[in-house]
Amino acid sequence: QVQLVESGGGLVQAGGSLRLSCTSSGRTFSTYALGWFRQAPGKERDFVAAISRSGQSTDYADSVKGRFTVSRDNVKNTLYLQMNSLKPEDTATYYCAAGRGSYTASYYSATSKMDYWGKGTLVTVSS
Repeated sequence: QVQLVESGGGLVQAGGSLRLSCTSSGRTFSTYALGWFRQAPGKERDFVAAISRSGQSTDYADSVKGRFTVSRDNVKNTLYLQMNSLKPEDTATYYCAAGRGSYTASYYSATSKMDYWGKGTLVTVSS
């Protein structure tokens, strides 16, 4: 079982930055690929970014490429999402998730590929 806890959300003005973190208490953190998804009110949960177990492979949604960076620290059992040049349309609850297997990051771009989820952290970008 993997328990995931997100933090770092908040209110930021358009053009600003935030860094989200996701920590795990499990000892198997490094054996899972990880991803960030987001869900705006009334919308489906969408893929944002993913990273392979080793961190060597990453993948991003087109809407965040060049603005967001996903990374992980397998010693600290922590996943990060650095978000720059934020836009009002980035407003959503952001969830981290863990998926089994050793595939490249792009494999984990669907919610169906993830096995464990955090409860989310809210990001609000004001215009």
